[in-house]
Amino acid sequence: MGKRDIRGNTAVITGAASGIGRGIVRALAREHCTILLADINEAGLDQTCEMVRQSGGRGEVFLCDVSRLDDVMRMADHCFAAWGKVDILVNNAGVASAGFMGDIPIEDWEWIVSTNFWGVVYGCHAFVPRMKQHGGGYIVNVASAAGILSSAEMAPYNATKAAVISISETLKSELAPYNIGVTVLCPTYVKTSLLEKMRVTDDFQRHCATTGMVNARWSTEKFAGLVIDAIKREKMYVVPQAAAKIFWISKRLSPPAFFGFLAFLMRMGWGRKLMFQLARRGF
Repeated sequence: MGKRDIRGNTAVITGAASGIGRGIVRALAREHCTILLADINEAGLDQTCEMVRQSGGRGEVFLCDVSRLDDVMRMADHCFAAWGKVDILVNNAGVASAGFMGDIPIEDWEWIVSTNFWGVVYGCHAFVPRMKQHGGGYIVNVASAAGILSSAEMAPYNATKAAVISISETLKSELAPYNIGVTVLCPTYVKTSLLEKMRVTDDFQRHCATTGMVNARWSTEKFAGLVIDAIKREKMYVVPQAAAKIFWISKRLSPPAFFGFLAFLMRMGWGRKLMFQLARRGF
Protein backbone atom coordinates (compact mmCIF):
# COMPACT_ATOMS: atom_id res chain seq x y z
CA MET A 1 0.00 0.00 0.00
CA GLY A 2 1.33 3.44 -0.94
CA LYS A 3 1.59 6.33 1.44
CA ARG A 4 -1.39 8.62 1.98
CA ASP A 5 -0.73 11.99 0.35
CA ILE A 6 -1.56 14.80 2.78
CA ARG A 7 0.07 17.69 0.94
CA GLY A 8 -2.36 20.60 0.76
CA ASN A 9 -4.93 18.91 3.04
CA THR A 10 -7.32 20.74 5.34
CA ALA A 11 -6.78 20.00 9.04
CA VAL A 12 -8.27 20.83 12.44
CA ILE A 13 -6.11 20.55 15.56
CA THR A 14 -7.41 21.11 19.10
CA GLY A 15 -5.02 22.11 21.86
CA ALA A 16 -2.99 23.89 19.17
CA ALA A 17 -1.67 26.72 21.34
CA SER A 18 1.29 24.72 22.69
CA GLY A 19 2.98 21.35 23.15
CA ILE A 20 2.21 18.39 20.92
CA GLY A 21 -0.65 20.28 19.26
CA ARG A 22 1.68 23.07 18.19
CA GLY A 23 4.23 20.53 16.99
CA ILE A 24 1.65 18.75 14.82
CA VAL A 25 0.45 22.09 13.45
CA ARG A 26 3.97 23.04 12.38
CA ALA A 27 4.54 19.63 10.79
CA LEU A 28 1.29 19.93 8.82
CA ALA A 29 2.21 23.47 7.77
CA ARG A 30 5.35 22.07 6.16
CA GLU A 31 3.01 19.90 4.10
CA HIS A 32 1.36 23.16 2.96
CA CYS A 33 -1.90 22.29 4.70
CA THR A 34 -4.70 24.71 5.49
CA ILE A 35 -5.13 24.49 9.25
CA LEU A 36 -7.71 25.52 11.82
CA LEU A 37 -5.96 26.03 15.17
CA ALA A 38 -8.33 25.51 18.09
CA ASP A 39 -7.72 26.21 21.78
CA ILE A 40 -8.91 28.40 24.65
CA ASN A 41 -5.50 30.17 24.80
CA GLU A 42 -5.79 32.99 22.26
CA ALA A 43 -2.26 34.33 22.75
CA GLY A 44 -0.77 30.88 22.26
CA LEU A 45 -2.91 30.33 19.17
CA ASP A 46 -1.67 33.57 17.63
CA GLN A 47 1.93 32.48 18.17
CA THR A 48 1.26 29.08 16.61
CA CYS A 49 -0.54 30.69 13.68
CA GLU A 50 2.50 32.84 12.92
CA MET A 51 4.62 29.67 12.93
CA VAL A 52 2.22 28.17 10.38
CA ARG A 53 2.75 31.08 8.02
CA GLN A 54 6.51 30.88 8.43
CA SER A 55 6.43 27.15 7.64
CA GLY A 56 4.50 27.52 4.40
CA GLY A 57 0.98 26.65 5.50
CA ARG A 58 -2.21 28.64 5.96
CA GLY A 59 -3.60 29.00 9.45
CA GLU A 60 -6.72 30.29 11.12
CA VAL A 61 -7.33 30.76 14.83
CA PHE A 62 -10.56 29.49 16.40
CA LEU A 63 -11.33 29.84 20.11
CA CYS A 64 -12.94 26.60 21.23
CA ASP A 65 -13.50 24.91 24.57
CA VAL A 66 -13.64 21.21 23.65
CA SER A 67 -15.55 20.43 26.85
CA ARG A 68 -18.53 22.31 25.36
CA LEU A 69 -20.46 20.54 22.60
CA ASP A 70 -21.81 23.84 21.24
CA ASP A 71 -18.26 25.14 20.75
CA VAL A 72 -17.13 22.00 18.92
CA MET A 73 -20.23 21.90 16.71
CA ARG A 74 -19.76 25.57 15.86
CA MET A 75 -16.14 24.83 14.92
CA ALA A 76 -17.18 21.94 12.66
CA ASP A 77 -19.89 24.07 11.02
CA HIS A 78 -17.33 26.78 10.33
CA CYS A 79 -14.79 24.39 8.79
CA PHE A 80 -17.18 22.59 6.48
CA ALA A 81 -18.79 25.88 5.41
CA ALA A 82 -15.40 27.42 4.63
CA TRP A 83 -13.62 24.41 3.11
CA GLY A 84 -16.33 21.98 2.11
CA LYS A 85 -14.33 19.16 3.73
CA VAL A 86 -11.96 18.34 6.57
CA ASP A 87 -9.20 15.91 5.66
CA ILE A 88 -7.52 15.56 9.06
CA LEU A 89 -8.93 15.93 12.58
CA VAL A 90 -6.51 15.89 15.52
CA ASN A 91 -8.20 15.59 18.93
CA ASN A 92 -5.29 16.71 21.09
CA ALA A 93 -6.60 19.05 23.81
CA GLY A 94 -6.14 17.61 27.30
CA VAL A 95 -5.56 18.26 30.99
CA ALA A 96 -4.01 16.23 33.82
CA SER A 97 -4.61 15.38 37.47
CA ALA A 98 -3.01 13.06 40.00
CA GLY A 99 -3.83 11.59 43.39
CA PHE A 100 -5.09 8.50 45.16
CA MET A 101 -8.66 7.35 44.62
CA GLY A 102 -10.79 8.92 47.33
CA ASP A 103 -8.39 11.84 47.77
CA ILE A 104 -9.10 13.32 44.35
CA PRO A 105 -12.11 15.65 44.58
CA ILE A 106 -15.08 14.64 42.44
CA GLU A 107 -14.89 18.11 40.89
CA ASP A 108 -11.45 17.21 39.53
CA TRP A 109 -12.83 13.99 38.05
CA GLU A 110 -15.60 15.95 36.33
CA TRP A 111 -13.09 18.54 35.09
CA ILE A 112 -10.69 16.05 33.51
CA VAL A 113 -13.44 13.87 32.03
CA SER A 114 -15.08 16.93 30.43
CA THR A 115 -11.92 17.70 28.45
CA ASN A 116 -10.02 14.44 27.94
CA PHE A 117 -13.03 12.20 27.31
CA TRP A 118 -15.90 14.41 26.19
CA GLY A 119 -13.55 16.58 24.13
CA VAL A 120 -12.67 13.57 21.96
CA VAL A 121 -16.29 12.35 21.85
CA TYR A 122 -17.53 15.79 20.81
CA GLY A 123 -14.80 16.11 18.18
CA CYS A 124 -15.67 12.77 16.61
CA HIS A 125 -19.41 13.39 16.91
CA ALA A 126 -19.16 16.74 15.15
CA PHE A 127 -16.74 15.80 12.37
CA VAL A 128 -17.08 12.08 11.60
CA PRO A 129 -20.56 12.12 9.96
CA ARG A 130 -19.51 14.85 7.54
CA MET A 131 -16.14 13.20 6.86
CA LYS A 132 -18.06 10.02 6.00
CA GLN A 133 -20.26 11.97 3.60
CA HIS A 134 -17.17 13.37 1.93
CA GLY A 135 -15.77 9.88 1.50
CA GLY A 136 -12.50 9.93 3.38
CA GLY A 137 -10.18 11.57 5.87
CA TYR A 138 -8.06 10.87 8.90
CA ILE A 139 -8.47 11.11 12.68
CA VAL A 140 -5.63 11.36 15.20
CA ASN A 141 -6.54 11.02 18.87
CA VAL A 142 -3.86 11.98 21.37
CA ALA A 143 -4.03 9.62 24.34
CA SER A 144 -1.14 8.60 26.61
CA ALA A 145 0.86 5.59 27.72
CA ALA A 146 -1.04 6.15 30.99
CA GLY A 147 -4.10 4.77 29.24
CA ILE A 148 -2.22 1.52 28.65
CA LEU A 149 -0.27 1.15 31.88
CA SER A 150 -2.74 2.40 34.54
CA SER A 151 -0.08 3.56 37.00
CA ALA A 152 -0.97 4.30 40.62
CA GLU A 153 -2.06 7.80 41.68
CA MET A 154 -3.36 8.65 38.20
CA ALA A 155 -6.84 7.13 38.04
CA PRO A 156 -8.66 10.06 36.34
CA TYR A 157 -5.93 10.57 33.75
CA ASN A 158 -5.53 6.83 33.16
CA ALA A 159 -9.25 6.31 32.76
CA THR A 160 -9.79 9.14 30.30
CA LYS A 161 -6.79 8.19 28.18
CA ALA A 162 -7.79 4.51 28.19
CA ALA A 163 -11.19 5.63 26.91
CA VAL A 164 -9.53 7.58 24.10
CA ILE A 165 -7.58 4.46 23.09
CA SER A 166 -10.77 2.38 23.13
CA ILE A 167 -12.66 4.96 21.03
CA SER A 168 -9.78 4.96 18.53
CA GLU A 169 -9.81 1.17 18.31
CA THR A 170 -13.56 1.21 17.73
CA LEU A 171 -13.30 3.85 15.01
CA LYS A 172 -10.54 1.93 13.23
CA SER A 173 -13.02 -0.74 12.11
CA GLU A 174 -16.15 1.44 12.03
CA LEU A 175 -14.65 3.97 9.63
CA ALA A 176 -12.72 1.59 7.38
CA PRO A 177 -15.59 1.36 4.83
CA TYR A 178 -15.47 5.16 4.47
CA ASN A 179 -11.71 5.43 3.83
CA ILE A 180 -11.16 7.23 7.14
CA GLY A 181 -7.98 6.20 8.91
CA VAL A 182 -7.27 6.38 12.64
CA THR A 183 -4.12 6.83 14.72
CA VAL A 184 -3.83 7.01 18.50
CA LEU A 185 -0.72 8.57 20.06
CA CYS A 186 0.40 7.19 23.45
CA PRO A 187 3.48 9.05 24.76
CA THR A 188 4.94 9.15 28.26
CA TYR A 189 6.63 12.37 29.40
CA VAL A 190 6.67 15.25 26.94
CA LYS A 191 7.36 18.95 27.45
CA THR A 192 3.88 20.48 27.26
CA SER A 193 1.81 23.04 29.15
CA LEU A 194 -0.07 20.34 31.12
CA LEU A 195 1.67 21.38 34.35
CA GLU A 196 0.15 24.87 34.21
CA LYS A 197 -3.33 23.51 34.95
CA MET A 198 -2.50 20.13 36.48
CA ARG A 199 -4.41 19.30 39.66
CA VAL A 200 -2.73 17.21 42.37
CA THR A 201 -3.42 16.15 45.94
CA ASP A 202 0.14 16.37 47.29
CA ASP A 203 3.54 17.90 46.48
CA PHE A 204 5.17 14.63 45.39
CA GLN A 205 2.81 14.28 42.44
CA ARG A 206 3.58 17.74 41.13
CA HIS A 207 7.31 17.32 41.77
CA CYS A 208 7.35 13.96 39.96
CA ALA A 209 5.42 15.32 36.97
CA THR A 210 7.63 18.40 36.79
CA THR A 211 10.78 16.27 36.94
CA GLY A 212 9.51 14.03 34.16
CA MET A 213 8.68 16.90 31.85
CA VAL A 214 11.94 18.73 32.54
CA ASN A 215 13.89 15.58 31.70
CA ALA A 216 11.72 14.51 28.76
CA ARG A 217 14.05 13.29 26.03
CA TRP A 218 11.71 13.77 23.10
CA SER A 219 10.77 17.13 21.62
CA THR A 220 7.22 17.91 20.54
CA GLU A 221 8.57 18.18 16.98
CA LYS A 222 9.76 14.57 17.15
CA PHE A 223 6.34 13.40 18.32
CA ALA A 224 4.75 15.43 15.55
CA GLY A 225 6.99 13.81 12.96
CA LEU A 226 5.86 10.37 14.12
CA VAL A 227 2.23 11.43 13.88
CA ILE A 228 2.65 12.71 10.32
CA ASP A 229 4.40 9.48 9.34
CA ALA A 230 1.60 7.46 10.99
CA ILE A 231 -1.02 9.35 8.99
CA LYS A 232 0.84 8.74 5.76
CA ARG A 233 1.32 5.05 6.53
CA GLU A 234 -2.09 4.66 8.23
CA LYS A 235 -0.43 3.28 11.36
CA MET A 236 -2.85 2.81 14.23
CA TYR A 237 -0.71 2.87 17.38
CA VAL A 238 2.13 5.30 18.04
CA VAL A 239 3.84 4.40 21.33
CA PRO A 240 7.07 6.40 20.98
CA GLN A 241 9.27 5.90 24.04
CA ALA A 242 11.13 2.66 24.72
CA ALA A 243 10.00 2.39 28.35
CA ALA A 244 6.34 2.59 27.33
CA LYS A 245 6.87 -0.07 24.65
CA ILE A 246 8.54 -2.42 27.15
CA PHE A 247 5.77 -1.96 29.72
CA TRP A 248 3.09 -2.35 27.04
CA ILE A 249 4.58 -5.60 25.78
CA SER A 250 4.93 -6.88 29.36
CA LYS A 251 1.28 -6.12 30.08
CA ARG A 252 0.12 -7.81 26.87
CA LEU A 253 2.18 -10.94 27.59
CA SER A 254 0.81 -11.37 31.11
CA PRO A 255 -1.56 -8.80 32.60
CA PRO A 256 -1.74 -10.62 35.99
CA ALA A 257 2.04 -10.66 36.29
CA PHE A 258 2.35 -7.04 35.20
CA PHE A 259 -0.19 -5.66 37.66
CA GLY A 260 0.93 -8.09 40.33
CA PHE A 261 4.42 -6.60 40.06
CA LEU A 262 3.05 -3.05 40.37
CA ALA A 263 1.00 -4.11 43.41
CA PHE A 264 4.13 -5.66 44.98
CA LEU A 265 6.03 -2.39 44.49
CA MET A 266 3.26 -0.43 46.20
CA ARG A 267 3.04 -2.90 49.13
CA MET A 268 6.79 -2.61 49.67
CA GLY A 269 6.67 1.17 49.54
CA TRP A 270 8.76 1.28 46.36
CA GLY A 271 6.08 2.54 43.98
CA ARG A 272 6.85 6.21 44.33
CA LYS A 273 10.59 5.56 44.19
CA LEU A 274 10.19 3.83 40.83
CA MET A 275 7.91 6.59 39.54
CA PHE A 276 10.46 9.25 40.46
CA GLN A 277 13.40 7.35 38.97
CA LEU A 278 11.51 7.01 35.68
CA ALA A 279 10.67 10.71 35.82
CA ARG A 280 14.33 11.60 36.38
CA ARG A 281 15.19 9.74 33.20
CA GLY A 282 12.37 11.35 31.28
CA PHE A 283 10.64 8.02 30.67
